[in-house]
Amino acid sequence: MFTKGSKLYSIFTGTCPKCHEESMYKNKNPYILSEALSMHENCSNCSTKYKIEPSFFYGAMYVSYAVGIAFAVAAFVISFYIFNAGLNAMFISIIATLIVFMPIIMRLSRNIWINFFMSYDKTLAKK
Repeated sequence: MFTKGSKLYSIFTGTCPKCHEESMYKNKNPYILSEALSMHENCSNCSTKYKIEPSFFYGAMYVSYAVGIAFAVAAFVISFYIFNAGLNAMFISIIATLIVFMPIIMRLSRNIWINFFMSYDKTLAKK
């Protein structure tokens, strides 16, 4: 399921959706905020162009909304069912979760978005 060749592998590792060999991002650490969304133009292994068209990743904003909701629901469930938190504590935990995980949410959204349009090609992978 999470092995090379699956979309989930590319989504969670941030690797090229075509060959799964190189990270799409210049810096693998999403918490260096000045470089959080800084991407390579092309894959050095298979030459796949990441920005298919100008403003391609604007569509990732819609995916980001859904991913953010998933993180917020997870924060709610954990704070309500595990910690029996009150309303104010749940609200604070949801806001804190969204702030702390924002760089990861932005990258996951881009990874999901590009994987809608590209698929793994095993002939491009390094041997």
